[in-house]
Amino acid sequence: MSRDRGESPAEVVLGFLEEAEPWRLRSAQFPSKVGGKPAWLSRRGLPCLPELECERCRLPMAFLLQVYAPISGQDWSFHRSLLLFCCKTPECYTLNDSRCMKVFRSQLPRRNEFYPYDPPPEEEPLSDPESDQRVLPVSGVKLCWVCGCPGNKACSRCHTVTYCGKNHQMLHWKHTHKKECGSQEVSLVTTSTFLFPETELVTEPEEEEKDGKEEDTKKDEGEEEGSSTQTDEDCLSLAETLAETDLEEMAMCETKDIKVFQRFKKRIAPEPDQVVRYSRGGSPLWVSSQHIPSDQDIPQCTCGAERTFEFQVMPQLLNSLHVDSTGASIDWGTVAIYTCSASCNRDDQYFPEFIWKQDFSSDQHAQIEHS
Repeated sequence: MSRDRGESPAEVVLGFLEEAEPWRLRSAQFPSKVGGKPAWLSRRGLPCLPELECERCRLPMAFLLQVYAPISGQDWSFHRSLLLFCCKTPECYTLNDSRCMKVFRSQLPRRNEFYPYDPPPEEEPLSDPESDQRVLPVSGVKLCWVCGCPGNKACSRCHTVTYCGKNHQMLHWKHTHKKECGSQEVSLVTTSTFLFPETELVTEPEEEEKDGKEEDTKKDEGEEEGSSTQTDEDCLSLAETLAETDLEEMAMCETKDIKVFQRFKKRIAPEPDQVVRYSRGGSPLWVSSQHIPSDQDIPQCTCGAERTFEFQVMPQLLNSLHVDSTGASIDWGTVAIYTCSASCNRDDQYFPEFIWKQDFSSDQHAQIEHS
């Protein structure tokens, strides 16, 4: 997320969208970015179908974003990227169900076979080995024309382009390839309509809250705890039936949910355009008091280490993805990414990490629409 390797673990870094020259979003520049095709870090062990299928509809997922997040003092993760993919089928975005999204971790030591030892130049390179997006340079892995993921299924007529599977082959055929196939005008680098708009993800530290604001937050939390206790006592003393008690509990839950949502809005208000919040070892900013994971909900890494929160995707990102459709859209309140606390060495492989998707409640959606 940042090239500064001296950040404290609990610091919050905000990500914003910014237009950039295409060459700056290539793998060799170690970008953080949204949309387009993945800028793969390691050139080996790339995830492919069925790893990149939605677990609900079994269709190929689209690349959503990646965060460049090296870890200081750890040689095998000198270069480190987290790549997030999501389904484009609105029906798969059921309440608080994370199966429509996947995230993979890739890392490399500073001395590796794919990139120079020294940092990349700030100016545009004279030659761009990634300009032909059919094949990933160095490794020779063939890539899907539609999504940029590994694909060895070639067009049976022209053998010029490859695909990750039949679904994307048919999509390209209907889009442009039916007219181009066999001609000298086959488009190799034109972007597919399947991809999200490509933009750079630039960062800046979140400004610390002033003491007064921190005190207000603590006061709100204290009042919430106190009111909850008082309401519990009132419920115990006044409830005459189980139904009445249930109504009181529902009211308490709704009140707590409103307060959590208000704190969420207050925290992001100074920077409303933030699309990512990065804080490895910190805590997510939840949009609701419901469906917050416990420690037991976050599985350990297969290496045995605990997983820790690393970054979250904010709902503001949806505004720039052009995903609205009649009566439905992909949607989330926030998406929290948890990764191996040891960032264990996986020998250049792409390793799946853990996602927790939290959605807005129906009441919160109503507040958003009227705000």
